[in-house]
Amino acid sequence: MTDINSELKARLVVGRKQDGRCRYDPQAKRELIEACLVPGVSVARLALEHGLNANLLRSWVSAYKRKGDGTAIVPASRTAKPTPAAFIPVIAGQERPKEAVPRLQVRLPNGVKIELNDARDDQVLSLLQALSTLPCSDSTKS
Repeated sequence: MTDINSELKARLVVGRKQDGRCRYDPQAKRELIEACLVPGVSVARLALEHGLNANLLRSWVSAYKRKGDGTAIVPASRTAKPTPAAFIPVIAGQERPKEAVPRLQVRLPNGVKIELNDARDDQVLSLLQALSTLPCSDSTKS
């Protein structure tokens, strides 16, 4: 343990409550929480080094992050990207108006006229595939 950690450990517990639980120095507690927020740091290791239960330290970190307007509070010594929201609210609104199905008209060189009014995409695709297999009048000259 480094000198800084041992000094922080010495300042962390300032007394005991009547029920035997520890009272913690707010400044030392904040320093320990901020140390936990550094990327790559093991919260469990820091808790062990400072004589704390890892779950207690994790609850302090969670409470620290929730403090304020609900966004994570980041120490001035480091920068971090904001955490994306876990849920995106869904707002019920009016149904979108049904889009008009485009009308398709095709006139082939041999005079055949094809009209597709309410055809689905799969039907149009089938028709185009069938037409693509037919020989073209220019290529079948004998």
